[in-house]
Amino acid sequence: MKKEDCIFCKIANGEIPSTTIYEDEDFLCFLDVNPASRGHALIVPKEHYADLYEMDQELLKKAIVLAQKIGKEMKEKLGCDGLNLVQNNDEASGQTVFHFHLHLIPRYNNDGVGISWKPGSLTQEDKEELKALLTPGRPLE
Repeated sequence: MKKEDCIFCKIANGEIPSTTIYEDEDFLCFLDVNPASRGHALIVPKEHYADLYEMDQELLKKAIVLAQKIGKEMKEKLGCDGLNLVQNNDEASGQTVFHFHLHLIPRYNNDGVGISWKPGSLTQEDKEELKALLTPGRPLE
């Protein structure tokens, strides 16, 4: 399924050009046009899924294996010192294109790329409440 007004569907379909670094039957991986660092790329499924919640589980597994493969290539060929995998869901998290995508951001020592947050704290009450809410007593499906 493709979504007519989705920029990533158009890129995956070849309607909009991209600098593709990997392609298979399920995914396209291309360089980000507004990179956070040298080599910043996106893994995008060719079929339309708005976010992680809609994404097919088998494709999710393939996406992370593909990220590992491309990440190893980045480390070897670009000489990066690390790698961030970033995947946002919903507007509150910073998602701006509502087609599942996984950012591969090569990191270089002292590159100044700001992917961080101010650490909070976790009280005993918080631990107990969150555990009760998030541990339903059954295996995850």
